[in-house]
Amino acid sequence: MAAQAPPPPPPTEQKIMVAIDESECSHYALEWALRNLAPRRLVLFTVQPFSPLSYVPAGSPLGPSVVSPELIRSVSEHQRQLAQALLDKAKAICTEHGVDAETIIEVGDPKETICEAAEKLNVNLLILGSHSRGTIQRFFLGSVSNYCTHHAKCPVLVVKKKE
Repeated sequence: MAAQAPPPPPPTEQKIMVAIDESECSHYALEWALRNLAPRRLVLFTVQPFSPLSYVPAGSPLGPSVVSPELIRSVSEHQRQLAQALLDKAKAICTEHGVDAETIIEVGDPKETICEAAEKLNVNLLILGSHSRGTIQRFFLGSVSNYCTHHAKCPVLVVKKKE
């Protein structure tokens, strides 16, 4: 009698990361993921932009005498609070769907920071909302979803809201 092959190992839980920003499209992408994928391991990720005041050159009219370290810290703290509020709102949506999500805030350029975090966190799927910008807006503003689809080391799902 031939020996039976051992049963396959149970599938590992997939880790899904949803990038959240202040736009309606990112919250739509989150809702879509919760309805259609029923994730068990979910990371809500947002990027706090660099403080614009930290880039004021020393020789400019807004040089060091005008832009104090306290002002830079205050602006950065305010941005951190806004980012935390975004994640708190997204986490509440997850709780309504019975999903306990991990939240992460990082500072940097959104498109690069999202890709780096997806790799560092070893996520299986990155989900982004589509802003549906036209060609000219994408040219001048760039497209986070376009960048991530080309640079992330994991599969990327771009969720576009039906018009």
